Amino acid sequence: MQDGYHIRALTPAEIRTAVEWAAQEGWNPGHQDAACFGAVDAEGFWGGFLDGEMIACISVVNYCAAFSFLGFYIVAPQHRGQGYGFALWQKALEHSGTRTVGLDGVVDQQENYRRSGFEPAYRNIRFGGVPARELAACAGFDLLPLAEPAAGLEALDARVFPVQRALFWAEWLSAEGHHAYAAYRDGVMEGFGTLRPCRTGCKIGPLVAASREAAETVLARLLQELPEGQEVFLDVPEPHAEAVRVAQSLGLEPVFETARMYRGEAPQLELPLIYGVTSFELG
Repeated sequence: MQDGYHIRALTPAEIRTAVEWAAQEGWNPGHQDAACFGAVDAEGFWGGFLDGEMIACISVVNYCAAFSFLGFYIVAPQHRGQGYGFALWQKALEHSGTRTVGLDGVVDQQENYRRSGFEPAYRNIRFGGVPARELAACAGFDLLPLAEPAAGLEALDARVFPVQRALFWAEWLSAEGHHAYAAYRDGVMEGFGTLRPCRTGCKIGPLVAASREAAETVLARLLQELPEGQEVFLDVPEPHAEAVRVAQSLGLEPVFETARMYRGEAPQLELPLIYGVTSFELG
């Protein structure tokens, strides 16, 4: 590793560069991801700079005193295999302190993550394609737009995410181009989801529901916001067989996979409620 290599937190403009790199890697980030992600932890995005030029990036976003999530681990192709990425990895992880750290690891990096103390919990499968059929909302639900965090959202989210994330939700629900809806039965929120435009098509995430009926009701409404002929992507925990069947019922095909991994005690999440992961970058 050459002299002249420095590591520091990224500026907002540099975070946007990291998102551009993610797009070049084929990860298909959303148009507003940089703004939403950066609002959670302003000191959570790091870069490695060689002679003043950014050649590597990573995020280790602290949600609270107990939990962090790692993403955006990218080294410019011409600088790989020279130690720059690992030096950045070690420095950025110091930001997490003693917190449990989660990540969604691509296949070719999972063994490296194991060597750094991360253990796999389950696989996520990205399904994608142009929906082959329309869904209909199920009877008995009321559908309402979700423009800001609500008590029902926080209660459901607490069952699928290890910590409260109000800052994230405030940005996510109000971001330009994001469409969010919630399904209620007898006044109780039983499902919610967001569709957001990405570099290619749109992603639906999160999609969280207490039943398949609630999930399909929200999903049906979100798909009405999908421009005709565009692809949609849904990231599904593989152990949740019902969620896999929902994606397959739309004619979507597996296009990508990750392993959810944790360093530290793995949180207990209610996977049967997760029909779509929020994001592979922030959990």
